[in-house]
Amino acid sequence: MRVIATAGHVDHGKSTLLRALTGMEPDRWEEERRRGLTIDLGFVWTGDLAFVDVPGHERFLTNMLAGVGPVPAVLFVVAADEGWRVQSQEHLDAVTALGIAHGVLAITRADLADPAAALAEARAGLEGTTLEGIPAVAVSARTGAGMPELRAALAALAAALPDPDPASDVRLWIDRVFTIAGRGTVVTGTLGAGRLATGDTLRAGGRTLRVRGLHSLGQACDEIAGPARVAVNVRGAAADGLRRGDVLVTPGRWLSTAVLDVRLTPPGDTPRRPPRQAVWHIGSAGVPATVRRLGDDTARIVLAQSLPLRIGDRALLRDPGSRHLWGATVLDVRPPELRRRGAAGQRAAELAAMDGRADLAAELARRALARRDDLAAMGVPGTGTPGTGTPGTPADGAPRTGTSGAGDLGGAVVVGEWLVDPAAWAAWRDRLAGLVEARAARDPLDPGLPVEAARQALGLPDRALVDALAAPLRLKRERGRLLPPTAALPPATERAVRALEAGWTAEPFAAPDSDRLAALGLDARALAAAEAAGRLTRLAPGVVLPPDAAGRAVAVLATLPRTFTTAQARQALGTSRRVAIPLLESLDAAGVTRRASDGERELVRSARRPEVAG
Repeated sequence: MRVIATAGHVDHGKSTLLRALTGMEPDRWEEERRRGLTIDLGFVWTGDLAFVDVPGHERFLTNMLAGVGPVPAVLFVVAADEGWRVQSQEHLDAVTALGIAHGVLAITRADLADPAAALAEARAGLEGTTLEGIPAVAVSARTGAGMPELRAALAALAAALPDPDPASDVRLWIDRVFTIAGRGTVVTGTLGAGRLATGDTLRAGGRTLRVRGLHSLGQACDEIAGPARVAVNVRGAAADGLRRGDVLVTPGRWLSTAVLDVRLTPPGDTPRRPPRQAVWHIGSAGVPATVRRLGDDTARIVLAQSLPLRIGDRALLRDPGSRHLWGATVLDVRPPELRRRGAAGQRAAELAAMDGRADLAAELARRALARRDDLAAMGVPGTGTPGTGTPGTPADGAPRTGTSGAGDLGGAVVVGEWLVDPAAWAAWRDRLAGLVEARAARDPLDPGLPVEAARQALGLPDRALVDALAAPLRLKRERGRLLPPTAALPPATERAVRALEAGWTAEPFAAPDSDRLAALGLDARALAAAEAAGRLTRLAPGVVLPPDAAGRAVAVLATLPRTFTTAQARQALGTSRRVAIPLLESLDAAGVTRRASDGERELVRSARRPEVAG
């Protein structure tokens, strides 16, 4: 199916032409038929062509924008007996601003006047716009002259329109809401891309709805793919409050935003500078907006309500006072705050290089890092499907780079849900190494940099990023702190530890008592620093042994009978009960030994040497 909207001056025969094309009545209201004036949107179809009939009168421009906003092509109507008029230009400005480049020009009422003059005026009006050079047909809905040619031109137009992706995320702008007895709320709209099916879950304004039924072109269906005119029977707590301008979206696939940066394109003679207050039109929505100019053709838009928008979206800014229109291309849906002096000028320079086409590498270069799902929801290609999970970090904690099965990541660093710019990643890694070294140099007895302190110093949003940065630096991590791979001890502490190591050469399980530690100047902080440096291990307060004491103890215990007492272990190790008990308890905790029912211990089989096992 293809969906086409009408455009043109009031009373130039748009609705009459659609009646002749489809045999259906586009004017839905009695007042419209009585006055012969289209007021609201009308919807008719023939074959696989659906039409949105828009009003031409200047008072109903907002209704016209709601109808033409979501469609990719127009049937532009100019009457042979009146030629190019005010609303012809106004509708053309809207179509041009939205970037609609597909259409057919129909010169209607060719039975009342020679269409040549009106055709020439229309060609001149379209010159230099997105509709320049579109096919033109002179027709008479009353006599039928030119109707076969018009149908052929529309068929050719439909065949030339690009096919949208049926796997795209759904965003259905609602243009009509009504209630059916026994069925509840029904909304209609133009489904530009994606697929809807009965039973689907959708979101509207942060609330969940379920698709109860679907109709398209007057027929019930279980599933429909865009482009299509569709009526959706919805149920849910939010259904009763739906209205034109609301939007149904695929859950978890869109970011709603009220602050965005855009490029403005004034059509025709529209002034370049928009007013401070305007109305933002996209799809069928019209939302009050505050405009802050940043550059010659860029601006910061603040909407009165959040909308699901993506980079590259085309919209309109309308000044209700002057009736001027500006085309708007969305450049950024998550722009930075402009708080610092000069920030607006810097942002204008950044926006000057952006063209509204989302690019992963460029987005990461600007943002440094972003969640993968957020980038996909912004419309950045190559990031995979939002909400489906992301590659994590390998078991060694190192980040991934390059590509993944969900899309070409263009060399981005992947850490769990995060994608990171490679240059930013390298800079953060170097800064982290410097922070850890500085902490160790500043306080050698307490050299560990808390991971949370590192995260805050680097300005990162997630501790997992700090862990991934630390992995290739081979930093030690102890009790939530990061330490250099080889932490240097202060000279006095180094001499004291060497004295302990000299004694352990002959008696590896002889722990110095508190007096000996005090004489050496090894208080709690010095012992913690020595342990962090891998020079000793603390089994209990005041009980310190060589760092390999556990492994050496297992080798000794493996020579004992299968089960042994604490006394037997103490004697074999050549140490005191003060040392033996915490040493054995640490082996219990590590799963190397275990207590038997009679209070004795035994080595876990995997820890025993084969020649003494059993």
